[in-house]
Amino acid sequence: MPLAITKPGHRKPDRVRRANALFLALLLSACGNEGDEPSKPRATEVPNAIASESGGAPPVESEHGTPVKDRVGTIGLLNKRNNLSQDLVMKSGEARRVGNVIVRMSSCERTAPWEQPPETGAFIQVFIEERATPDDPLRWNKAFSGWMFKNNPSINVLEHPIYDVWVKDCAMKFPGEEETPPPAAKPSTSNAANPSGNDSGPPAAKPSAKPSAKPSPKPSASAEPRPEPKAAPDADGGDDAGN
Repeated sequence: MPLAITKPGHRKPDRVRRANALFLALLLSACGNEGDEPSKPRATEVPNAIASESGGAPPVESEHGTPVKDRVGTIGLLNKRNNLSQDLVMKSGEARRVGNVIVRMSSCERTAPWEQPPETGAFIQVFIEERATPDDPLRWNKAFSGWMFKNNPSINVLEHPIYDVWVKDCAMKFPGEEETPPPAAKPSTSNAANPSGNDSGPPAAKPSAKPSAKPSPKPSASAEPRPEPKAAPDADGGDDAGN
């Protein structure tokens, strides 16, 4: 509703003032609620057309290691538009959708401990929902299908302006890699820790006994006392007292 304009000196009627106030209130309310609208939830369901599509060549089972169906891979996904990355943990044959990108891992594998150099790889397919031209509708296109390698990512890469995908890990085990129990604690060699006396350690040294002090011999009663020495006479022969 346009604002009513009156000539100078004329008072607006009450009906016009109320209409203008209501219009301003509605306008401010609309501006304030623009940022309060809840964002749409990100789609996570994989379309049936992609879910039913073959995941490439069937994986080949190896003679050693975890079966393909029990392996778990970790795939990194980066959105270059907002610089957000996340890890997708998937089993073999599983697909995961994040918005308008779908990542499917057909299989993953890593080299055995006795093989050099070590390497980890996964067969990955990437589907992206996008428009070929601005006037075309959204369609799912296969952007990548093949093996990716962790230590040599340049061999096979996803070339896309928005998304990037790479291999981070493949959880599987080979014979001999089972977890071994921790070693048992060794028994203590201290007598205090084993009061029963069955300790196999060397016995503690006993302190040596102190020798008893022998009393000094007492002089016998029959022994005669020694005479005291007499004073020597003066050299002048006279008595000092008489002088």
